[in-house]
Amino acid sequence: MPGTGEGAHGFVLRGVTGCYDLAVQSMNPDPSRSPEENLRRILDSPSYLRAYEDIGLMHRDDLRPVRLQLELLKAELLQEEEGIESTVVLFGGSRIPDPEEADERLATARRRAARRPHDERAQFDLRVAENLHRKARYYDEARRFAHTVSTQCQNGGRLHYVVVTGGGPGIMEAGNRGAWDAGAKTMGMNVTLPHEQAPNPYITPELCFLFHYFAVRKMHLLLRAKAAVFFPGGFGTLDELFETLTLIQTMKMAPIPIVLVGEDFWSRLIDWDYLALQGTISAQDLELFHICDTAEDAWVHICRFHEELHLLPGADIEEMIVPGGGGPNAEE
Repeated sequence: MPGTGEGAHGFVLRGVTGCYDLAVQSMNPDPSRSPEENLRRILDSPSYLRAYEDIGLMHRDDLRPVRLQLELLKAELLQEEEGIESTVVLFGGSRIPDPEEADERLATARRRAARRPHDERAQFDLRVAENLHRKARYYDEARRFAHTVSTQCQNGGRLHYVVVTGGGPGIMEAGNRGAWDAGAKTMGMNVTLPHEQAPNPYITPELCFLFHYFAVRKMHLLLRAKAAVFFPGGFGTLDELFETLTLIQTMKMAPIPIVLVGEDFWSRLIDWDYLALQGTISAQDLELFHICDTAEDAWVHICRFHEELHLLPGADIEEMIVPGGGGPNAEE
C-alpha cells in the first residue's frame, strides 16, 4: 500500500515517507540554502554574539539592572584611575549665557521688540533677554570661583576639590572653563536628553561622562563632593538643590557646605523663613545652606566650614563625622 510500511515488529507504519518529508521541511525552511550559506547566517545571528558584545541584548528592559550597574561602575573606575580624591560641584542654569552672548541676545530682542511694539511675545522675549543679561554676571562669578578653587587645590600632584558640573552650557560651561583657565583637571557629567546636548569644550576629555540614568548621574555628582555651589537656574538646578538638602537633612550623607550664589535670585525665588514659620521645615534647617553674592564669599564660606568643622545637623552622630576634618588642602 502506498505510503505505508511495516515495522520490525510487524506494526504497520502509515505515511512514513510523508511525515519524514514534512519534518525535513520544518527543520530547513529554505531547502535551497546551502550549508555554507547557513553557516554565514549563523555567524551573523545576534544569538551568536558574546553577551557583553550584544548591544541589542543590553538595550532590553530586562537588562536595566545591568545598565544601571555599568553606569555606576564606569564613572567610578575612571575617576579612581585619574586619581580624583574630592570634588566641588557647580550647579546652575544652562540658559545663562556669557556676557558677550548676553549682549548679542539683548540687542536682537530689542530690535525685534521695536519692530513689533504691540506683539506680546516680542515684548515678553525682551524682558527675558534683559533678565538673562543681568544674570550673565553669574557666568563670570562661576568661572572665577572655579579658577580660584582649581588654583588653590590642585597642587602637589593631588586632585582635591576638582570642579565638576553637569557638562552642559551656561553656568556649567563657566565652571569647567574656570578650571580650564587654571590649567587644571575638571569633570563634566552629561546626560542623554530628548534633544541633542553636546558637552562644553572645557572639560578634561578623560573626565567627561555621558549618563542615561539621571539617578546614577545624581549619585556621581555628590559621591566625592566636599561642597555644592548653586548659581541661579531652572528646574534641574532646583531639583539638585532640594535633593542635596534632603540628603543632609535626613542624614543620608555627611554635611557639606551648600552655597547659593545670587542673593536677589534665591531670596525672591524661595521664602525660606516662610517654610520654617509654617512648620514644614525646622528653623535649624535654615543653617543647611549659605546665601552670598560673589565667588570670593562662596569660597571663604567653604574653607571656613571645613576648617572650623562647622558641620550641620547630623554631625553630632559619630558615624556621620568625616575623619580628619581640615580644610581644602588637608592631608587625608
